[in-house]
Amino acid sequence: MEHTPAAAWLTEAASAAAQQGTGNLLRIVLIVMVLGCALTGWFLLRGYKRKDD
Repeated sequence: MEHTPAAAWLTEAASAAAQQGTGNLLRIVLIVMVLGCALTGWFLLRGYKRKDD
């Protein structure tokens, strides 16, 4: 197995990430947005619960 220096591995990883684009960032933003909407809806709708005493 060939030994590659850490700096070479890091630059290779950075160039691969640059070629990949914003796919992962967009995926994370969408997941956070959906979870935030669900949490906001739950928070707002829980106030409409009726208390049957």
